[in-house]
Order: sequence, then C-alpha cells, then structure tokens
Amino acid sequence: MDAITIKDIARALNLSTSTVSRALRDSYEINAETKRQVVEYAERLHYRPNPIAVSLKENRSRVIGVVVPQIANLFFSQVINGIEAVAYNRGYHVSIFQSHESYERELATVQQVVSRKADGLLISLSSNTTDVSYLRQLQEKKLPIVLFDRASKDLDVPSVTADNFAGAFAATEHLIQSGRRRIAHVAIPAGISIAQERLAGYRFALEKYGIPYDEKLVRHAGFGPNEVEPIVDDLLNQMPDAFFAASDRLALGCLATLKKRKISIPSQIALIGFTNIAVADLLDPPMSTVEQPALEIGQVAAGRLIDLIEGKQKTASSEPVKIATRLVIRTSTQAGL
Repeated sequence: MDAITIKDIARALNLSTSTVSRALRDSYEINAETKRQVVEYAERLHYRPNPIAVSLKENRSRVIGVVVPQIANLFFSQVINGIEAVAYNRGYHVSIFQSHESYERELATVQQVVSRKADGLLISLSSNTTDVSYLRQLQEKKLPIVLFDRASKDLDVPSVTADNFAGAFAATEHLIQSGRRRIAHVAIPAGISIAQERLAGYRFALEKYGIPYDEKLVRHAGFGPNEVEPIVDDLLNQMPDAFFAASDRLALGCLATLKKRKISIPSQIALIGFTNIAVADLLDPPMSTVEQPALEIGQVAAGRLIDLIEGKQKTASSEPVKIATRLVIRTSTQAGL
C-alpha cells in the first residue's frame, strides 16, 4: 500500500492541499472544525509527513540531537523512549549520543549535533561538566536547547527534571518514621545538580524531625564499579541504622556490601534507593526506592524543545519543570523485620 499524501487527504475531504498542510501544522489560519476533520482523517489512514520534503520546505532538518551520559543506564533508556515517542508523533527524528560522563566527549558530541544541522538539542550534563559556556554560545546562536535530569544554574535555558528534593525528603522521612535515626547517605558526585537537590531533601527531613545533620554519615561515590564497597565500610564505622542511596545503582552496591558483611536487611540496617530499576522488587530483600518519572521527563523535554523549534514558545522560559516522584515501599525498609 502506497503511503498516503497531503494530496490524498485534500482530495478525500474536498479541501485544497495548502489548507490540509496548514491544518496539520496546527496553523491559526485554519478553523478548529477543519483542523479536527483533517487530523482525524490523517490519523485514521496513518499519515506520516515525508521528512525530506518537509525539511526542504521549512529549511529544517527535522532532527533533534540528544546527549546522555550513558545509554546503558536504564533511567536514560526510558527517557530516550519518551523523547522518541513525542518526536516521532511530531514528525522529528532523533540522533542519540553519549558523553560517557566525560566533559570532553560531551563537547565533541554536541559539536557533532551542530555539524549535522540538528534543529535543537536535548542534553543531560556529564558528571564532569562544570563549564557550560559552550552551550551558552550555542544558545546565543539561536540553537534551541532544553536540559533534562541534570541541569545547570549557570545556563538560562528550560530544564525538565524529577522533583529530586521532594523524592529525597520522602525517602528520608520514611526511614525516620520507620524508627531509623542514624541514616547514612551515599550520594552521587557533588558537582551534579541532582546530587545537591537530593542531599538537600535528605537534610530537610532530618531537620524536620529534629535529627542533627552529621557530615560523617554522608559520602559521595563516583561511577566506578568498585567505589561503593569501601564507602559503605567506612560508613559502617559510624554505626548507621539505615542507608539512603541517591541512585539504585549505588543502592545495589550498598546491598551487595551489607550482605557480604552478613548484615541483615532491614532488621539491622534499612536500605532505600532512588530510580526504581526494573529488578528492585526481585532483589533479596525487595528494595524500597523512589521512582523517577523517566518516560515523562523525556516526553515533556521533547515537547518543550519542539515548541521552541516551531516557535510555539516565543521565548525560552528558564523556569524549571519538576515532575513528581513516587515513594515505593518494599521489604528493605520495613520496621520490625
């Protein structure tokens, strides 16, 4: 079956091709009833715009560049799913790059995005990125940019993240309400925006319940495979009764080390993570965590970027979008076990 074209839609609805084209672009020049008829007919026959024809006509590539620290990270895989779903429905292709947590590689991949004439950039900053001046320069050249998950206060662009502060507060409050008082926090690298937000949520919960903040109970871990075990051993010297890990990856490292040390979870030490990886409920014990709305972050970020590209947002509001997290309670934090 041949792909349906704008001419086919116009012929079927007895409209001009220019009217159909404008209706599919949601133009203000077309009345709501005509738009509805065109869109419904196009959807029923699975109409897809020809990306080459569209890009030539609009002088756009219809491509969005996406830069993530790691594609293998399940959270970023889910974000990409959300980005691709929205981009596809709005007639855009997605080019995906990864920085491997390196500022130099991030810089190189963004240069690739620009050289490929992408219409806009979605980026989650690497853990080593402290200088965002190169993004500011691109912004000054009118490249639409939206940050997601990891943002920067030094860049006046839209950002879409989870509500990391509220999620960390909820996790810590849950531990306190379960009777825990010596709560160790294994954080991600301090330079990442989400590390600061989650640490702030942890501290605020302690403050609310009158528990003094003890910096000896906080350690920052990097992304190396063997970094968590010595950190957990060091924290055990502080006699914690719970661990709040700032990611499920770190929580898995905590779990493995505690088991190796023959420490019972949760009767001796409770454990909670942050992400809600797919296997969290299959662990022994099933692990409590804070669910990050990864798919929604991707969908909202892609929608905001495309609105900027298409001029539906005249100015790039830098007011951050924070999407609610959800506390998922499982056996690893239950009191009395």
